[in-house]
Amino acid sequence: MFVTVLDTVTHNTYALAAVWMTLALLASVVSIRIGLSVALVEILTGTLAGNALHLPANAEWLTFLAGLGSVLLTFLAGAEIDPSSLRRQWKAALGIGFVSFALPFIGVLLLCLRLLHWQMQAAQIGGIALSTTSVAVVYAVMVETGLNRTQLGKLILAACFVTDMGTVLALGALFANYNSLLLGFALVLLVVAALMPRAYPRFIRFIGHSVSEPEIKVLLVLLLGLGALAQLARSEAVLPAYVLGLSSAIVFHHDRVLTNRLRSTAFVLLTPFFFLRAGSLLALGSVIPSIGLVLLFFVTKMVTKILAVYPVARLAGLKGRSAPYATLMMATGLTFGSISALFGLTHGY
Repeated sequence: MFVTVLDTVTHNTYALAAVWMTLALLASVVSIRIGLSVALVEILTGTLAGNALHLPANAEWLTFLAGLGSVLLTFLAGAEIDPSSLRRQWKAALGIGFVSFALPFIGVLLLCLRLLHWQMQAAQIGGIALSTTSVAVVYAVMVETGLNRTQLGKLILAACFVTDMGTVLALGALFANYNSLLLGFALVLLVVAALMPRAYPRFIRFIGHSVSEPEIKVLLVLLLGLGALAQLARSEAVLPAYVLGLSSAIVFHHDRVLTNRLRSTAFVLLTPFFFLRAGSLLALGSVIPSIGLVLLFFVTKMVTKILAVYPVARLAGLKGRSAPYATLMMATGLTFGSISALFGLTHGY
């Protein structure tokens, strides 16, 4: 009976969407009741649903919505970085972000080469994948706790940007296919990012705020268009989203209504699919037999992150619980880590 119902749900788009949204609702209620981040609860819920119910996670519509959710979250994380705060804290953000990437990358790379005897390319992928932080998870937590409005939250978000840029640059430097498409994508991204701070406010003043939300639609046009160019250049759509968000930060800091509308669009419809799907892709049947290796990677990442970030955070003036909190936030991993791992998998590394 259960198999028949599951098969019916699998082949009915609306039924499958209803199940996923029910899981999102359940995760929201649980997170509110127990006081845990909804992003983490959604990931855990997705893991349980994916392994217990075997819900299909690779439906084309679900993959697209989850991908768009990660793009929008990444854009919002960039847009939340206060330009004036970044100018004041750029040394701390750069220092924390750089060591957060560099030491875990070197540590995991050496682990893969010396202890596990992996090939160089596989070891490089391992180092890159485990050097990341998760801007999507960090941003979701910052918004839920209200820390995105504090100097600590702004510093953490800025440091996340530096860490993930290190990840992207390392992946590009070691594995990118340098050609005219990549150059064209980079030029278009730079031009759009340079025009955004002036052109976007003018568009809003010209068109005005309306119930049809043209100011959000034009953002989606830009994000989807740049994402399409990124795919052609064999890059990732989250990269231009982050850069565009950072270049638009001054606009969003002066228009909180726009920020709240875009955030609502993301958190209600898109990001639940991203976090739930991310959890559902974790196959416990593959993890359990390799739990020793998983724990080894986890411990290596955590130790190198703590050794790298905590001293720099203290030097940057973070006191009390702020320094360990920032350290643990920088030790998260999801978006760019998954991208790096999947890149290695699909290219046979």
